[in-house]
Amino acid sequence: MRGLKKRRRVRLILWTGAALTLSVVFFGYAFRDGIQFFRTPAQVVAKAPDPRETFRLGGMVEAGSLTRSGAQVAFRVTDGEGTIAVSYTGITPDLFAEGEGVIATGRLENGIFRATEILAKHDENYMPRELAGLMADAK
Repeated sequence: MRGLKKRRRVRLILWTGAALTLSVVFFGYAFRDGIQFFRTPAQVVAKAPDPRETFRLGGMVEAGSLTRSGAQVAFRVTDGEGTIAVSYTGITPDLFAEGEGVIATGRLENGIFRATEILAKHDENYMPRELAGLMADAK
């Protein structure tokens, strides 16, 4: 009788472990495209991501780089160490301007970041921690 209880307990532990492993695999598979990592221009220049990878690029809109042609917007994002050209088609946020913080979501294609979404800072105190540290080091 004792051996039967032990076998049942071992089976229960094994099935629970298998169920947990399977659920982690399913969650990872489900979120594979939903997880977007924030990168600075210096990180992108140092190691270019795969052209199929969607990620977030954050930095400051370089002064003198902003051009508009209808709904087409082109500018450069810098963090003080690296600069990336960005192309975006659509309406930009009201607070989007040269010298201001920006986070763009999109893909890097042929050295140009093709943004699908642009986020501008919402008040004068906002800046991602990673970018604030890099900008302070660059000064």
